[in-house]
Amino acid sequence: MISFELSPHQQQVKDVVHWFAENEMRPISMEADKSGKVPDEWLDKINKLGIQLTTSSFGEDKPKSDKKTKSERQGNRLAVIASEELGWGDPAIALTLPGPGLGGPPVQSSGTPEQKRRFLSIFSKDEPPRWGAYALTEPEAGSDVSGIRTTAKKTEGGYILNGQKIFITNGGRASWVVVFATVDRTLGRAGHRAFVVEKDTPGFTCTRLAQKMGIRASETAELLLEDCFVPEENLLGGESYYETRGDRPSGFRVAMKTFDNTRPIVAAMAIGIARAAYEYTLDWVRREYPRHGHFHHLAADVLAHAEQDIEAARLLTWEAAWRADIGKPNAKEAAICKAYSGKIALDVCSECLELLGPVGLEEHIVEKLYRDAKIFDIFEGTNQVQHLITARHLYEPFGVRV
Repeated sequence: MISFELSPHQQQVKDVVHWFAENEMRPISMEADKSGKVPDEWLDKINKLGIQLTTSSFGEDKPKSDKKTKSERQGNRLAVIASEELGWGDPAIALTLPGPGLGGPPVQSSGTPEQKRRFLSIFSKDEPPRWGAYALTEPEAGSDVSGIRTTAKKTEGGYILNGQKIFITNGGRASWVVVFATVDRTLGRAGHRAFVVEKDTPGFTCTRLAQKMGIRASETAELLLEDCFVPEENLLGGESYYETRGDRPSGFRVAMKTFDNTRPIVAAMAIGIARAAYEYTLDWVRREYPRHGHFHHLAADVLAHAEQDIEAARLLTWEAAWRADIGKPNAKEAAICKAYSGKIALDVCSECLELLGPVGLEEHIVEKLYRDAKIFDIFEGTNQVQHLITARHLYEPFGVRV
């Protein structure tokens, strides 16, 4: 059963990452938002510390006192605990931390031993800052990722890729990108494949960096593949992964498996955003208004609801991460926590802005958090898509397709 108390190691991770968020991220937060860029010298310093936003960045917690839990993995729980603190510090800067990013989970879960060694070993604090990326979304395949149109045509020694990818975090700076394409559109999801496309590959270019409402300091790229040759050894999992197994895995399954691990991380960052707005506003109300003033009573009701929403979102997220750690299916739980957390981040930030009034409207941390929060209701599957996933799990036992 999941515990609601943090273990000593989990608490240590939380404390260390919170210190980092408060002392390293917050001081550059507003300027990075204004300039749309995290300073290179800051990234160099952070890279040397080895801080990354992945399920394996914060170590494993394996209690020795209880034989039943001795070998239990803790990576996903540690990642959501840390991600909440990073979201509290600055979500855009958190997404810009050097490392494999969203590209890491599919390589880790579906790559061959050689691919894992080759593509993940470059992310070292002894090396310059490097990034990985994950390219699934297309102009006509966002929420419905089964409709991707990027093609992969088999040729001697590899594949020729053609297509366009949009809204790719760190896509312009990435050393490699996990790109999803189809070998045959008529096969639907069964035709999907995942490729690792390396930077400077001929025919692979970054065509634009998006200008966004929120998370401005995070790089969001559009990528174009024009007759881009990708060697066979860069097909994630290798040919045998798609051809010899009885369950006929596809790139679509690789993508969905990735989301099951990363949606709780996104949810945790959204919770961090909500908590940051809530904590600032609570402190401001306590300072600026008398204890028994009429405004205080109004604010107390708003902030009490915010506290309830944050606590509920956190528990939903912890459950999804816990299920991933113990090897239980968590697609439904990941969808629920992602949908709920994205919504409450928007709601809490909006309510806090209303309480702050004109104080919070211009170049203010809560105004920034409000802009940042919206994307957490969209990327890695919109709120509506998460509801659809949840509904499918509810109806599946009855043989009804929704």
